[in-house]
Amino acid sequence: MNIGLSMLNKVLITDIGAEGNAIARVDGQVVFVPMLVPGDIVDIRIRKKRKKYLEGIVIRFHEYSPDRIKPVCKHFGVCGGCKWQHLPYELQLKYKEKQVSDNLTRIGRVHSTEINPIMGSADIFRYRNKLEYTFSDRRWLTREEVESDNHFDKEDALGFHIPGLFDKVLDIRECHLQPEPSNAIRDAVRRYAHKKGLAFFNLRQQSGFLRNLIIRNSFDGKVMVIVIFFLDEPDRIKGLLDFLAGEFPQITSLWYIINTKRNDSLTDQIPVLYKGDDHLAEEIDGLKFRIGPKSFYQTNSAQAAILYGKALEFAGLTGNETVYDLYTGAGTIANYVASHSGKVIGIEYIEEAVKDARINSELNNISNTEFIAGDLKDILSEQFFRNHGNPRVVITDPPRAGMHNDVIRSVMQANPQKIVYISCNPATQARDISMLSEKYRVEKIQPVDMFPQTHHVENVALLKIKNE
Repeated sequence: MNIGLSMLNKVLITDIGAEGNAIARVDGQVVFVPMLVPGDIVDIRIRKKRKKYLEGIVIRFHEYSPDRIKPVCKHFGVCGGCKWQHLPYELQLKYKEKQVSDNLTRIGRVHSTEINPIMGSADIFRYRNKLEYTFSDRRWLTREEVESDNHFDKEDALGFHIPGLFDKVLDIRECHLQPEPSNAIRDAVRRYAHKKGLAFFNLRQQSGFLRNLIIRNSFDGKVMVIVIFFLDEPDRIKGLLDFLAGEFPQITSLWYIINTKRNDSLTDQIPVLYKGDDHLAEEIDGLKFRIGPKSFYQTNSAQAAILYGKALEFAGLTGNETVYDLYTGAGTIANYVASHSGKVIGIEYIEEAVKDARINSELNNISNTEFIAGDLKDILSEQFFRNHGNPRVVITDPPRAGMHNDVIRSVMQANPQKIVYISCNPATQARDISMLSEKYRVEKIQPVDMFPQTHHVENVALLKIKNE
């Protein structure tokens, strides 16, 4: 087969690699194709030619892999949320574990440390405690709809963004990621908006009324709903929120936000409590956590307990250590390890999260935590270490982009005996571990599946200082 052509015919898919994309090898060249299973035989159209690899899409199936299963959701293949529904769960776990191994080996240059078997999720559907939907005044048409002879009038959408297209939204009619009444609330909002003529948002034109819908839930069945509006129209806002409160008694916390910015970020927006409690309450191993409308909390509550338990195990605390919890969020990890520590200092960029972290300590009568708001690369300094004491253990759980180089250098300067690195992105974790390898060696590795049906995987790595 000639890879100089735009089409590759009868290609065998042999593996799954970066970002969950399937892999084929043609004339010595690697080809990445989304949403396939090893064993599929397909025709591929090449969309991009990179220096070291090609990117393509499937045009035709010649043979389906014997491992392929039927996806549960009717939106599979268009929605970007659950790209691995066609893979049996045991294979999802296999390829997630492989993803961790490949990144640590190739990027982190970690070769001698054995990876513990991945810890799977008991629930592989309806495990999320938070979903965010987007309103759009023009819905995304599927390829089948575009190629059909049917005429589609302008239709709006309440759903998820099409991958890679910031202003395109797929109208969602079912989602299997969050327990009910999540689907019922979304559909009720859509029906009410249509009945009352409420305009959906147009991102490019910056027009419309309804912008976003966030649904959060707790283990005990309580629900928080946050509706984000583009326009401050009190009567219309009241009408929708009163409707939701009347239809769904499970909603114990009802909020709204007026966001007139050009982007959907809510970090600088002020939520307004319309009705009910100002938070949800969640519990992990006897500890209570307060979740506000902007709080960060692991989206898989059951797996969060497993993840934090493994981090505590890796830390090996004796009860006397000073622990730094970097990127602490709402202080869940800091409070989780506090009873095993002498002192825990949590640092987080988002001030609202720090307020939640302090409240979470108060809720649990924890007195040996301190939470500080600010940019870690600016906070972690020699003066800070002198004032607060050098950590013996650092626990870090950064965002997908990983740790800033300045933060890594500051951590190494503080000279902790152990670093417990939790990551939702094995590639950036491996990059940071490579930098930390100047002073630290990897002792243990534990992948945890927080996100079934997706390629995403959480990984916990224990690093110990060398020559100790």
